[in-house]
Amino acid sequence: MAADRRGKAETLALRRRLISNSCRLFFPEDPIKIVRGQGQYLYDEQGAEYLDCINNVAHGVSLPVGHCHPLVVQAAHRQNQVLNTNSRFLHDNIVDYAQRLAETLPEKLCVFYFLNSGSEANDLALRLARQYTGHWDVVVLDHAYHGHLSSLIDISPYKFRDLDGQKEWVHVAPLPDTYRGLYREDHPNPAGAYASEVKRVVNSVQEKGRKIAAFFVESLPSVAGQIILPAGYFPEVAEHIHGAGGLFIADEIQVGFGRAGKHFWAFQLQGEDFVPDIVTMGKSIGNGHPVACVATTQAVARAFEATGVEYFNTFGGSPVSCAVGLAVLDVLETEQLQAHAASVGSVLMGLLGQQKAKHPIIGDVRGIGLFIGVDLIKDTATRTPATEEANYVVSRTTVRAGKNSTGKRSQTGKT
Repeated sequence: MAADRRGKAETLALRRRLISNSCRLFFPEDPIKIVRGQGQYLYDEQGAEYLDCINNVAHGVSLPVGHCHPLVVQAAHRQNQVLNTNSRFLHDNIVDYAQRLAETLPEKLCVFYFLNSGSEANDLALRLARQYTGHWDVVVLDHAYHGHLSSLIDISPYKFRDLDGQKEWVHVAPLPDTYRGLYREDHPNPAGAYASEVKRVVNSVQEKGRKIAAFFVESLPSVAGQIILPAGYFPEVAEHIHGAGGLFIADEIQVGFGRAGKHFWAFQLQGEDFVPDIVTMGKSIGNGHPVACVATTQAVARAFEATGVEYFNTFGGSPVSCAVGLAVLDVLETEQLQAHAASVGSVLMGLLGQQKAKHPIIGDVRGIGLFIGVDLIKDTATRTPATEEANYVVSRTTVRAGKNSTGKRSQTGKT
């Protein structure tokens, strides 16, 4: 039987037999069998249309220009017909792409490494920081997630607390959540207060005779609950980290490429003068094609080169991957999708604010551009997460109004 004629029940039975249960399905009680995507929509085998808000898609996550954008598909097809090989051969695409990315970044970030996934990018960033500093330890934020490789699970409290626990070289600073964190919206200087918590962590590390290689952070914490960091937090943290001999690594994998609307890169929300030492990119960079990138300074790159060990990635920076990346940048620019993220996000925030005024269960609506979170609570005094209710809301989005939307299941009451 041809796959396109296979019924949903048969596909589900095959998946359960052949695919590990660790590879979970969305909506496991009644999975959706998706057979086609176009723009912001997905279609199941019955032809039902879904607004895709879950597939690590939306604007600026995995598919910033939408499913099957014709210009991106054509770019991949054209290059596949001519050549696809590894980056050890001289080829225009990789330098053209690096140059285009450089134009979006501060001048200091001028050396690029191309890879296949965000996890690969973050792993390389960790290696670069350790080589440059000669140090090993890493400071991260609570609830952070930076990837699925062993090295990244070790620096992801979201994961390691359910596995082997916290390694001695990993140090966790409080999440700068001004809604339910240590310092809230009524604090006169939440950025300074949360940065002081990082300084406290740094001091504790040094008192133990250990040395910090990096502060590793998402420019807008996503898995932690769509957190909007207080302005000025990064520059103060960078001062503490640099003072300890470490580097500042900005993980832009889920939040870069215009998703924030106001800026192309989310770290730019922290001020025009703030520049990380390393920036990592993934997901949206290839609009579904496996592309990722690390951008860093000449000094950091030269220290890595001084090992004499070649960095090589079989498919990273291939002619096809770079052709796709270039096409994505073209579409983002010509269709003005960064401005679109700002305008649509503003409308959505307004509509969600109206719902918040009507429903006490909505404790907070926060976001910028199309990076938006809704925090459901059980009561306003304690702000206890309404986790069960949030999961119910998510499950209902697949059946309301003729199965027209999807959402993200919550573990914390945040959606």
